[in-house]
Amino acid sequence: MDTLTVRITDNKEQNDRLFEKAADIIRKGGLVAFPTETVYGLGGDAFDESAAAKIYAAKGRPSDNPLIVHIAEVSDMEKLSDDIPEIAYKLAEKFWPGPLTMIVRKNDRVPLSVTGGLDTVAIRLPSHPAARRLIRESGTFIAAPSANLSGRPSPTRASHVVEDLSGRIDMIIDGGDIEIGLESTIVDLTEDVPVILRPGYITREMLMDAVGEVRLDKALMTGVAANVRPKAPGMKYRHYAPKAAMTIVEGNTDKVIAYMKDKLDTQTEAGHKVGLMLTSADAAFFDKGEIISLGDRNDEDEIAKNLFAALREFDDRGVDVIYSEAFPETGVGQAVMNRLLKAAGHTVVHV
Repeated sequence: MDTLTVRITDNKEQNDRLFEKAADIIRKGGLVAFPTETVYGLGGDAFDESAAAKIYAAKGRPSDNPLIVHIAEVSDMEKLSDDIPEIAYKLAEKFWPGPLTMIVRKNDRVPLSVTGGLDTVAIRLPSHPAARRLIRESGTFIAAPSANLSGRPSPTRASHVVEDLSGRIDMIIDGGDIEIGLESTIVDLTEDVPVILRPGYITREMLMDAVGEVRLDKALMTGVAANVRPKAPGMKYRHYAPKAAMTIVEGNTDKVIAYMKDKLDTQTEAGHKVGLMLTSADAAFFDKGEIISLGDRNDEDEIAKNLFAALREFDDRGVDVIYSEAFPETGVGQAVMNRLLKAAGHTVVHV
């Protein structure tokens, strides 16, 4: 399959042709990768079972891993569910359009192939204008996971999508670098108390300010058992992983730096190429190794935005092992640590 990659420009006529082509592909059951404010998504018609099958095949994604249905208006929820709780409208008023996905009971119109066989559906109204335009012009809703091979770091640039999916999908819309860089927060609204199944840019504190009590799923930082069907994307399977083995080093900053320096020396002597993922302040303590700074420790947004690109950069540099600092699990930092733990296969050293 030849994959067409087209960049959004300032030329209205060119953009009109771009979206007309992309919408036509969606309507005909094809797949289009497109930018959202979180990461690039891989979209297909949410009501077309064959399109869902193509998404799973293109990504190499297990079919019990649910897809998120992207809509263009808040009222579109009512076309996907006959049982929308009032709290969903409160959250929509506060956070939509934006990086929040809500899980509600699905109706018969939503194929089980999109929901991973579950009787619930994950719904999001993105804020990125390209995503909204594609949904509207396609005349349907778009089921879209992240536009990467399953298990790989999520794509925050069109080049990441090209690297993983060129030749597997019909079209890639290049909208430049992504604003947020972490997938949406997922909150389950089918229980008595809302439950966060995946942390993201919308934090628990923000949700509680809007609607009161909100719980964290117990498996967030430990993973889901192999025999459990995941209720949301990213819960069960290995995600975000670079090619090299990765270890998170947690503890006092001086001890973390000392541990990394020791590992850098021993691994280098053994002939291994070592990657180090650090904050900008701690990166200054190293003068060798493949060093990538995620930014200022106090700037959670910057760290989140740079995370996935950094993991892919280590692949490009051909490192054999990666050591990463841990980050405070407050605010957006909780989402960063959730992704890091999955990328490292929960390999953590406490010093």
